[in-house]
Amino acid sequence: MAERPEDLNLPNAVVTRIIKDAIPDGVNVSKEARLAISKAASVFVLYATSCSNNYAMKAKRKTINANDVISAMEEMEFDQFEDPLKHCLEAYRNEQKNKKEANEKKKKEKEVEVQTVEDVMEEEEDDDDNDEDNEKDEDFVAEEEEDDEEEDEEGGDVESVGPGSVANDNASVSGSATGSVVEISDDDG
Repeated sequence: MAERPEDLNLPNAVVTRIIKDAIPDGVNVSKEARLAISKAASVFVLYATSCSNNYAMKAKRKTINANDVISAMEEMEFDQFEDPLKHCLEAYRNEQKNKKEANEKKKKEKEVEVQTVEDVMEEEEDDDDNDEDNEKDEDFVAEEEEDDEEEDEEGGDVESVGPGSVANDNASVSGSATGSVVEISDDDG
């Protein structure tokens, strides 16, 4: 618990702000009055906490909840605080519920956005894979054409025939689906 009695006091800045909000403009409060109000508020908070703790202990709990505080106000004979406290508690719970719903909505929107981005990335990867396959096919065709040019330069009797080409009767065909190699012999028989 607190080592010194001053540790139990409320912060002066908070007390000063509450005082300024509670009184009309143009009214000044002396330093001694602020100190007295601060000490009275600290005593009130400690007393309310002690009474609330008694209710929690009766219910065999270690945590003080809002209902314990409201019950403590009745025991302390501050009945006039009960209704305002209940209204503030209800407003607080509604605010928390709205925040939670808003956060869940944002989370769902973010998940949808992430899912959409992942779908786009997958499509791009598929397009990249197709581009790579097309590049491989183009490289294969380019290599075949280079081979054919080399063979033509060497004076070989091998001719490349593409789809739809007509080979002569003395030709034997070998190759793959992308291109065929036709060997033509000069023999007449």
